[in-house]
Amino acid sequence: MITQPYFQTIEQLSYAKKIPSEYIPACHLIYSSPATLSYNSPGALGFGVKRAGLVIPESVMLLISPASCGRNSTILSAQEGYAKRMFYLLMSETDLVTGRHLKKIPQAIEEILEVCDPKVVVLCITCVDALLATDLEHIAKQCQEKTGVIVVPSYMYALEREGRKPPMMAIRQTIYSLLKRDRIDPRMVNLMGFFSPIDSELIDLLQAAGLHTINQVSTMKTLEAYYTMGQANFNLVLDPESIYAAEDLKKRLGMPYIELPRLYDVERVHRLYHLFGQAIGVSLPDESYYVETKEMIHRIDLTNKKICIGEMCNANPFELACALSQQGAIICEIFANVTDYDKPWIQRLEKTSSDTKVYTGISPTMIHYEPREDIDFVIGKDASDYYPEVPAILWNAENQPYGYKGIQGLYVEMEAIL
Repeated sequence: MITQPYFQTIEQLSYAKKIPSEYIPACHLIYSSPATLSYNSPGALGFGVKRAGLVIPESVMLLISPASCGRNSTILSAQEGYAKRMFYLLMSETDLVTGRHLKKIPQAIEEILEVCDPKVVVLCITCVDALLATDLEHIAKQCQEKTGVIVVPSYMYALEREGRKPPMMAIRQTIYSLLKRDRIDPRMVNLMGFFSPIDSELIDLLQAAGLHTINQVSTMKTLEAYYTMGQANFNLVLDPESIYAAEDLKKRLGMPYIELPRLYDVERVHRLYHLFGQAIGVSLPDESYYVETKEMIHRIDLTNKKICIGEMCNANPFELACALSQQGAIICEIFANVTDYDKPWIQRLEKTSSDTKVYTGISPTMIHYEPREDIDFVIGKDASDYYPEVPAILWNAENQPYGYKGIQGLYVEMEAIL
């Protein structure tokens, strides 16, 4: 009988030939502890599939699902302020067998149009329609022809989280699927990656370099404004989950992209900006931000501070662990699933913090987890659930920290705790 929570050290993960199955949710039962309930579903708190799909301006969503999925959505939409943009077509047990609910979708859209005037209706189906092999693209096209409103398909397939195109990657493609490219503005760029605005110096730096229009889909208030994003010279991908959407835009519209991931290592941010500037033939005047951030880091002593980091924060927990361990912090534990994208950070972290334990929060063995008694503070909402008595930096606000300002904001919170 298992009486200890499963973990591996950073050293073990660094040398592992493949990711252990315990870190892959599809390979075992999922333990929905209080620490994981907020994020272990594509329809969870924050920007799950449903709320993310509504980032398209002047849109509403029709969720086609069994009652259980709809019940969850009504609660979350009320809490997070988008309930008036959500509509539901509930499936019966007979629908689950026959698929007859699909014939009701056009009528449901017509009923929506009787009570509001959206320019876009986002259809969202769940795992049961995945099992029925529902062709939602075809249905959306039929509905658009019949109702005259733009209809967009989207998918909340929790069972595909470890697939080729997980739900949060798929919904990003959906969000940008309406863009067309009628002309190119050489001084316009799109920031892709997040569903809410970034809090960063990046916009000022881009404008100082001559890029006068910086688009974020989250700031677009009208569908007409959204369409102008199709004129961008290129896309900047700030989060790896947007790579699929960026590739789709490159294929469909010939719109190139550059990856500019979020980092918490000041030297890497400085180097990234420099390399990006070289790539597009401009200079990004980041020196003042760089110096200011370094001064703040040197002012706040993390030497031998014992920290735990969760995955429910505005950071990659492994990259963040690398950055903090380089400043002398002791990273005791990380709570996160492990993906191929994390491997380079794990290998880098092995050089400075090889003994760090990596737990996967959704493992059933976590029912046996006992917190340490020597932790100075934790970062991440899920980590704070494991350490309710320890000072915590949740670091999960909706506006996304990025670049030097992201680092500065985190260090301000750490200074307040210390």
